[in-house]
Amino acid sequence: MAAPRQYWILVSSPDNLRATAERGFTVQGIKSRHRKKAEQMRPGDKLMFYLTGKKMFAATATVTSEFFEGDDLIWTSKNTKRDGSPENYPYRVQIEPELVAAEDAWIDAEPVARQMIHARKWPEKNWTLAFQGNVHNVPEEDYELIRGLLQASIGEEAAD
Repeated sequence: MAAPRQYWILVSSPDNLRATAERGFTVQGIKSRHRKKAEQMRPGDKLMFYLTGKKMFAATATVTSEFFEGDDLIWTSKNTKRDGSPENYPYRVQIEPELVAAEDAWIDAEPVARQMIHARKWPEKNWTLAFQGNVHNVPEEDYELIRGLLQASIGEEAAD
């Protein structure tokens, strides 16, 4: 029996989102300290991209492979490994884009977070704590909420 679909928030910088976009949303890296989460990802799982600094949701994608390892430096982080070398997001999954919003159609995360099941465990004033770290497994309802808002925002953008 196949494992049920899972839903993941990837916390990313705008630069790392661009790195993924430059590859046609075909691959996504995950930081080394999140190997166990990467190992849990399966084809059919859904990803949502939350952008640090901007505090916005920008895209959704579908996982199309099991996780694998890579050592080419595509994504960057302010954090470095113990030896001082840059984090290379070694755990990766192949993906395909679902909804990718232009920057002017990104969704402000603050009002969305107040509606998310995932963010309920943090006090309202500390909602950003729900998005600390690189990857979070979230309920399907949170994915549907973000996906619907992105779809509406992209639709409005297309109408302009």
